[in-house]
Amino acid sequence: MIVSAANVITPERHLSPGWVEIDGDSLLSVAAGRPPADRGDVVDLGDATIAPGFVDVHVHGGGGASFDGGDRDSAATAARTHLEHGTTSIVASLVTDAVPAMCESISGLATLVEEGTLAGIHLEGPWLSTLHPGAHAQQHLIAPNGEDVVTLLEAGRGHVRMVTLAPELPGGLDAIRALTEAGVVAAIGHTDATYDVVRDALDSGATVGTHLFNAMRTLHHREPGPVAALLEHPDAVIELIADGTHLHPAALRLAAVAKPHQFMLVTDAMSAACMHDGDYVLGSLDVEVRGGVARLTEGGAIAGSTLTMAQAVQYAVGVAGLPLVDVVRAATTTPAATLGLERVGALIAGNSADLVVLDASLGVQRVMRRGEWVR
Repeated sequence: MIVSAANVITPERHLSPGWVEIDGDSLLSVAAGRPPADRGDVVDLGDATIAPGFVDVHVHGGGGASFDGGDRDSAATAARTHLEHGTTSIVASLVTDAVPAMCESISGLATLVEEGTLAGIHLEGPWLSTLHPGAHAQQHLIAPNGEDVVTLLEAGRGHVRMVTLAPELPGGLDAIRALTEAGVVAAIGHTDATYDVVRDALDSGATVGTHLFNAMRTLHHREPGPVAALLEHPDAVIELIADGTHLHPAALRLAAVAKPHQFMLVTDAMSAACMHDGDYVLGSLDVEVRGGVARLTEGGAIAGSTLTMAQAVQYAVGVAGLPLVDVVRAATTTPAATLGLERVGALIAGNSADLVVLDASLGVQRVMRRGEWVR
């Protein structure tokens, strides 16, 4: 099958027009211009835009379901919800809990990775700062130790892709080294670390800044903290939540312009994504969603988002004014490459046939996963 459209977005180029050729579950070729005239199996999508299927590497749930607990049906519901909105590769994120409970959740999610429902697992905690807990239960926040690192990774059977931690905690730098040696991405987040400590963490192997600006020491001209360290480091990749709640458009632009090839959009979505306002739970904490904004019932801290990646792309382009190619890359190629997800995140020959078809306002029209239309 050949799918053609007025616009096709590759990691570096905007083909206008362009087409992709699909063989089974794989992309056979991607090219500019009109498809060959002698081919009869062409799906012409007109003025639409074809982008790679979105890749979300920081998401806690959606559709009223959560990844916490590792329940098969709940995890499948959350994954399916985001799939219908264009996210064809999803890394399930877990909030902080007691280590044995996290191991149980990780083990359940690992099975879904092995079955192909999920692309991996992200642990947000339990090694986070009590000064910047966000929507994490403070009673379960602990300093890292070697035994817990091994225990949690073993529960994932090789499917834990990323761990967010605060490097200033006792044992933080050792944990980063251990994670890196195990092939796991170490991300800096929920942290009160100084600029110098974050630099040490990056030199120790950390490569990602979790939801930059949020849940971390603020940028100050005499103590620039994590934000400056992550923005200026040549190898660091930063997460940004483009929902208008976590970041002002100017802050989003500041970071994205500073690192056009090294920012990735994430949703940090919780179970209320694609649901109505109401009362929900994130981990063990009660959450109120009002006007689409999720906040802890007690204290009012932002509790993730109700975002889809499609909405994040629309916001980053339409409100923040970022270039479409940069934004699509941030929602696809960069997260896939950062977490080592193979054959996804880019429209290139040999990759999985994962596509999202967008209309003129970047709304999702159709979704293909592994060569099959799912929407």
